[in-house]
Amino acid sequence: MPFVKEGMNEYLKRIGHYIKFNWEELPDIKNGGKMNQDLLKKEEGKRILGKLLSSDLLILLDENGKNLSSVAFAEWIDHKLNYESGRDMCFVVGGAFGFSDEVYERADFKLSLSKMTFSHQIIRVIFAEQLYRVLTIIKGEQYHHV
Repeated sequence: MPFVKEGMNEYLKRIGHYIKFNWEELPDIKNGGKMNQDLLKKEEGKRILGKLLSSDLLILLDENGKNLSSVAFAEWIDHKLNYESGRDMCFVVGGAFGFSDEVYERADFKLSLSKMTFSHQIIRVIFAEQLYRVLTIIKGEQYHHV
């Protein structure tokens, strides 16, 4: 979906004005469509966990996570940036069936962006926009209107 790539590029550029930010997409599991859900989640989980350092703060974007307003999310991010500055924050969008038990056990926080269901492509843009919004809130800029 070209509009997703365009939206991501725009928000990644904007986010880059505020913080060092890296966006990485893990490749699909080969023959993943032929695997049962549990095996697929386990394989995806191995890839996710293999990318993390022990010091990384792992935040799962998960439908069962905590719902925060944009302002509350900004306060949460600001706190992490100020008091856990030695830890990289890794926000992860799961596969179609969610995360493996191992990933849930490793997670430091679960965040829900909505009770609605979105495609994995669209949620990327929604999250990127929210992260940009959070950074403008922290800086006291006018993008977010209360």
